[in-house]
Amino acid sequence: MSTSTTQTEGRKLDATVSLFPTQQSTTAATSGTIPASLATGGYEFPGIPKFTDLYKKRQWQLEHMAGAFRVFARKGFTEGTAGHISVRDPVEPDTFWINPLGKHFGMLKASDMVQINEEGQVIGGNRVAVNAAGFVIHSAIHKARPDVHAACHMHSRFGKAWSTFGKPVDIINQDACLFYGIQAVYDDFGGVVISKDEGKKLIESLGDKGRVIFLQNHGLLTTGGTVDEAAYLFTALERTCEVQLMVEAAGLEKKTVSDEAAEFTHRVNADPETLYTEFQPDFEYEIWKSKGELSKG
Repeated sequence: MSTSTTQTEGRKLDATVSLFPTQQSTTAATSGTIPASLATGGYEFPGIPKFTDLYKKRQWQLEHMAGAFRVFARKGFTEGTAGHISVRDPVEPDTFWINPLGKHFGMLKASDMVQINEEGQVIGGNRVAVNAAGFVIHSAIHKARPDVHAACHMHSRFGKAWSTFGKPVDIINQDACLFYGIQAVYDDFGGVVISKDEGKKLIESLGDKGRVIFLQNHGLLTTGGTVDEAAYLFTALERTCEVQLMVEAAGLEKKTVSDEAAEFTHRVNADPETLYTEFQPDFEYEIWKSKGELSKG
C-alpha cells in the first residue's frame, strides 16, 4: 500500500497571522508547512512530511522518485538509456537508490529502484544493472555533499542546447530568479562520465553551495533536499533554458532582473518547502494517471 499522505483540509491559521509576508518572514516553518508567500486564505498547506519510521520514509521517497521519472517522461526528457535520478537512503545514508538501466521512465514504479553502495554494488531493491555513468556522477555527489539527498540528470533538449554555451542562464524573468546565486558550470567535457576523476572534477565545479550545474556539451544536473525539490528545479531549469534560447533568437536587447529583486524573489520562491510544493501537482497527476501503480513496492 502507498505510504504517500494527502490532506484535504489544512489546519486553520490564527486570525492574527499576516497572510502576506515581508522580506523577513519568508522562511519555511519547521512544522512541515509551506511559507505564507505561497498559500493564503487563512489555512496552512501541507509541506514536506516528517517521519519517525525511516523505512516508511524510504518507501515515500521511492514513490516520489518513481513519480519524478514519470513526470520527466511526460515532459519528453527521455533519450534511450540516458538519464538518472538518485535518492540518498534514509536508513543507510552511505547508500543511494537509482533507476534500473534500460527501463522507460514512464513505466517505473517504486519497486523498480535499485539500492547501491559507494562501490557500485547492488545491495537492495531491484537487483538489476544500473547506468555506469549514472553511478559515477551520483556517487560523487552523495559523497561530497551530505546536504544533497537527491539529484537529477537528463539529456533534455533545451538543457543540451544551452549547455553548449558553457555559461549559466541569465536572470531575465521571475522564474529564472529560482536560480539566482545557485548556478555552476562544468566546462571540461571529457566524454561519457565513466571515470571517478571525471566525477570528482564535476563536484569541484558544483562546489559547496551549487544546486544546479550546466554540464557543457552535455546537459543539466540539479540537486535537492528531496527528490521533489531536485525534480522541480530540473523542470524549471529546462523551461528557463527554452525561454532564454527564444529570447536570444529574437536578437533584441535583454532587460535582466536587478540583483536586489532577484535575491528577494529567489529567497521567497526557492526554499525547500516551496520547491517541494511546486512539484506536487505534477506528482499527484502521475499518481492519478497510473491509478496508483507507480507506488507499488
